[in-house]
Amino acid sequence: MARLSQWLLASVATTALMAGAAQAQETAEEENRFVMVTHGVPSDPFWSVVKNGAEAAADLVGAELEYRAPSTFDMAKMQQLVQAAVASQPDGLILSFTDENALGSVVQDAVDNGIPVITINSGGDVSNDYGARLHIGQSEYEAGKQAAERMQETGVEKGVCVNHEQGNQGLDQRCDGFVDGFDGNADQLATTYDPTNIRNAIVAYLNQNSDVRGVLTLSALAADPMIKAMREQGATDAFTLGTFDLSPGILEALDAGDLDFAIDQQQYMQGYLPVMFLDQFAKNGLLPAGDIATGPGFVTQENAAQVIELSSQGIR
Repeated sequence: MARLSQWLLASVATTALMAGAAQAQETAEEENRFVMVTHGVPSDPFWSVVKNGAEAAADLVGAELEYRAPSTFDMAKMQQLVQAAVASQPDGLILSFTDENALGSVVQDAVDNGIPVITINSGGDVSNDYGARLHIGQSEYEAGKQAAERMQETGVEKGVCVNHEQGNQGLDQRCDGFVDGFDGNADQLATTYDPTNIRNAIVAYLNQNSDVRGVLTLSALAADPMIKAMREQGATDAFTLGTFDLSPGILEALDAGDLDFAIDQQQYMQGYLPVMFLDQFAKNGLLPAGDIATGPGFVTQENAAQVIELSSQGIR
């Protein structure tokens, strides 16, 4: 009888261990699902690098990533995308917080429903007010101000900031910092996303404002038509030209000396890090204690060649 009891106890223990192992394996195989919503239009090379970073992190940790963005810069559409993401109850939400009025209540709704939120790229100064756990990006105002200071170091006394997305809080802050960096001796030039519109607006503005010698664009998408116009006019040496963000075309122009600087905010990290952090939070309850600054950094002719290889890999 004693041997039978011992056998039964061992059998029960073995069964329990096997059941526990099977349950643990099933749990381990369950993927965390994260949704990333950005305002980046498909034609903007900046956001393809952000997406690359997010997908690389998701592959590394075994998470499911859903990337969503409107086809044009449209806050109403982006609000709808975020609302749909919240309704799907993901394990984490990542978004570019471009408009507090349009997205603030949606972020708060996600937080109220127990969904951890990390903001990237835009809105780091206010996203915490709506319960976001963390922001990953750069101070847009400070980056714009540093661009103005860099232009002034080359002797520029007046500049223009070309804003292709007015109403985007981050881009507006870049121009605000730029204007303040020139002590108000700079203008904002509103354009659309259309390259032809950007080119024509810049040429017309510079023809009407001969005292302007510094031009700043706010993305690689906007910088390309600016560089093209300057090359056509043989005027690349007549102006100090700068832009935010990198692309293969921007790096080529920097390397050739046709562009003076580009402000790098390491957008790959803006995609990669929030996925890694949300995965750690879902698994272990771990998060950094403060926001993560990925920029600003400056790429010039001196260091452009070092960045070109990484750009070809979709990392810079």
